[in-house]
Amino acid sequence: MSIRMVSIDTPESEFGGSPPTAQATLERAKARLQDGTYNALPQDLRDYLIAHITPDAAQRHLSAGKLAAEAHKSMVNTRLSRPDGSQRKLAVIATGELVEGNGRLLAYTAPWFSGTASDPLPPREHPDRRTFNLDMVALGWAATFIIYPSIPRPADLNLLLAEAEAAWQEQRGAWAQFGSDLLLGYEYRACIKLGAATWTTPRTPSQVPTSGCAWTCGP
Repeated sequence: MSIRMVSIDTPESEFGGSPPTAQATLERAKARLQDGTYNALPQDLRDYLIAHITPDAAQRHLSAGKLAAEAHKSMVNTRLSRPDGSQRKLAVIATGELVEGNGRLLAYTAPWFSGTASDPLPPREHPDRRTFNLDMVALGWAATFIIYPSIPRPADLNLLLAEAEAAWQEQRGAWAQFGSDLLLGYEYRACIKLGAATWTTPRTPSQVPTSGCAWTCGP
């Protein structure tokens, strides 16, 4: 079963198609955000998304997604390695609703320590006990994406938010390489869907309702 790392969101690497295809969809979303089609959305949100749909928004986002995957793979390989060169197992801690709509297990992942003399379990606050979910945020390769009922315990939530704030303030990871106006994963997916939306009958912007959804979003 595939695992969806809970409470975080990394950039996409394939969603929306190739960079030129995805960029064209983003540009349609931008035009609709500007022409009144999506006036049901708050003005501040529309302004924010418009500013982040730059001419190279798709290329930067999809590239960030590939590098995020590489960063995760490197981190896992490093932290699962024991001093003697052998590999630890991966601990998978299922949480919340357990399985999401796409059939993936919602979980935190971390190194598995056997608790033996040769592989003792570190103290709770030791960096080796941190989940990969948390460290992806701390490294700047993932944003927080907390969805009920998969809510971390207060202490863990505070730590996650503190690491997210530090990653943003210090412009780590994706922001260091692709800029502070990089679309986050959920922003990018939303904009792709806004740009790909189709109507069953032609409508002008003034005919689109100002509340509710009058469109069918693509996959």
